[in-house]
Amino acid sequence: MSIIEKFTRLGTDNAPGQEVRQDTSSLESRLRGGKLDGRAVDFSHGDVDAHEPTPGSFELFSEGVAKGGAQAYTEYRGDIGIREGVAENLATFTGAGVDARDGMIITPGTQGALFLAVAATVTRGDKIAIVQPDYFANRKLAEFFEAEIIPVQMAYVEAEPGQAGIDLSELEAAFSAGARCFLFSNPNNPSGVVYSPDEIAGIAKLAAQYGATVIVDQLYSRLRYEGVQYTHLRAADIDPENVVTIMGPSKTESLSGYRLGVGFGSKTIIARMEKLQAIVSLRAAGYSQAVLRGWFREPAEWMEDRIAQHQAIRDDLLRVFRGIEGCFARTPQAGSYLFPQLPKLSLSHGDFVKALRMQAGVIVTPGTEFSPHTGASVRLNFSQDHKAAVAAVERMAELVERYRA
Repeated sequence: MSIIEKFTRLGTDNAPGQEVRQDTSSLESRLRGGKLDGRAVDFSHGDVDAHEPTPGSFELFSEGVAKGGAQAYTEYRGDIGIREGVAENLATFTGAGVDARDGMIITPGTQGALFLAVAATVTRGDKIAIVQPDYFANRKLAEFFEAEIIPVQMAYVEAEPGQAGIDLSELEAAFSAGARCFLFSNPNNPSGVVYSPDEIAGIAKLAAQYGATVIVDQLYSRLRYEGVQYTHLRAADIDPENVVTIMGPSKTESLSGYRLGVGFGSKTIIARMEKLQAIVSLRAAGYSQAVLRGWFREPAEWMEDRIAQHQAIRDDLLRVFRGIEGCFARTPQAGSYLFPQLPKLSLSHGDFVKALRMQAGVIVTPGTEFSPHTGASVRLNFSQDHKAAVAAVERMAELVERYRA
C-alpha cells in the first residue's frame, strides 16, 4: 500500500467535529434568519456545554499547573502517584487488580491509547479480528498498519434481549484463520449494546484457546442504564498478559477537552505502548493528568443524575424514531449513542446525511463509517441539550418523510 493510499483511507471528513468546522457558521446564520426551525445540533460528538465536566476538574488542572515542572514533565507513562490512585479505582470498578507501575499508561485521550495498543500488537501482514459494526477508528488503524482484517459480525438488530449479538463462531473462525488479535468496544460504539456475561465468557475462552490478544475499548462502561448487567473482560477467565483495556473520562464525565485516556493490562504491551508514546507525544499533557485525581471520585448523586439525564434524552429520541414508519432503533443499554436504521429513501444515504446538515441543521455520522453493512444507519451522540436534541431529531423525521422512497 502506498503512502498516499494509506492516508487517503484514514479520512477525516466524517470524524467528530470535522463537518461542523466547515458548516456551523452558515448553518447558524440560516437558523437565525428563520430558514431553519431550531438550532444546529452536531450529533457527531457530545456537547460539553450541555453536560458540564465533573465538579472540581478545573481546580485539579489548576493545581497541576501550580506544581510546574514536576507535573509538566512526568514519566512517559504518566505521573506514578496519579497512576496509583487511578489503578486503585479501576481495580475496584473492573473487579481485577491493576498494576500501576508496569501495567498502566496514561495517554492523550482514549484515541491515543487505541492507536498505541494496536501499534504495539499488529504489524504488516498480521491478521486482526474486528467486530462489524464497531468504532470506525478500529478499521482505519488496522488498515494503516497494513494488517489483514477478518470481520466478525454482530447481529445487534436480530439479537436476543440482553445479548449484543456477536457471532462467536465467526470469532473462532478468525482465530483459526490466524488472527492473533481481537479488537472491540463494550459498550458497542455505535449501537450502545452491551455484551452479555455469556458473550464475554465466550470471548475469553476463545482468546485463551488460541493465545490471542484482546484489546477492549470500554470508554462508555460507566454510563450504564437501569437493569443492565456489565461484565469486564479482564475479570473473566483470561490471561492478564493477553488483554489490554482502554478507558478514560472523556465521555460520561464530559472531560474530552483535557484529552485523557488510560490503557491497562498486559505489561508487555504497555511497555511497547510507552516506547511508542515516547516518540509520538512524549506523554499525556502533564497538567491535564492532574484531572485524573478526581476520576471515579465524583459525588454519587452527580453520577446518578448524569445517567438519568442521558436516559431521559435517549427515551425521548427513541420515541421520535419509532414514530417514523420503517425505522428501526434498538434501545442503547449504555453510552450516549443511537444507531437508527432509516427506511428506504429516494436519495442515497450519503446524500441524505448532507441534506440533513444543510436543510435541517443536523449533523450525524454515516453508518458506513462503522461497517459496510450498515449504510442505512446513522449514528447520533445524544449527549446534547435535551430540548435541542429532540427538536433536531424531529426535523430529521420531517426530512425522512420528504425523501421517503
